[in-house]
Amino acid sequence: TGDSARRLGNEYLFQELAKHNIEKFTEYDVKTVLTACPHCHNTIKNEYPQFGGNYRVLHHTEFIAELLQTGKIKVNKSFSDVLYHDSCYLGRYNGIYDQPRFVLDMLSTNGVKEFERNKDQGFCCGAGGGRMWMEERVGERINVERKKELLATGADAVAVACPFCMTMLNDAGAKLGSSVPVYDIAEVVADRLEDA
Repeated sequence: TGDSARRLGNEYLFQELAKHNIEKFTEYDVKTVLTACPHCHNTIKNEYPQFGGNYRVLHHTEFIAELLQTGKIKVNKSFSDVLYHDSCYLGRYNGIYDQPRFVLDMLSTNGVKEFERNKDQGFCCGAGGGRMWMEERVGERINVERKKELLATGADAVAVACPFCMTMLNDAGAKLGSSVPVYDIAEVVADRLEDA
């Protein structure tokens, strides 16, 4: 989508990618875009309109919540002690807090556990703004600090709604020697689908 290019200051590359994608979307008469990445969601929904790209944009947690609410899919409650990490681009940038929690609540026997810093006060995984591609020069990496917060909760697993968050939290887990798994919400749903 050009998100990382724009965040890192390469406006020319972003605009070229955006224009190319909008041309392809127009060629295929795209009306709705479903994303698994909050960065892509934010860019297509909020920045592509600057170049004439206007679409209905759904993040996959919104879509999954809609499928559950309408009974189009059913899941079993067999996931316990799941902690949800808010993605900055899904939450603070786009106000999507309830749908991921609704989905996890439908799967969890003990409800969704929360970080102390959550929702609009959530703490970044460290990848936003193009930082996925940069190294920290001073102090502890943000993702390591967030993983330490995760471990302090005693949760058995953490669920995320962003591939950047998944990568950052898994990398921090490897650095800290943690075996607490990090799942995308869609993985948790797929593993607990019931026959309709």
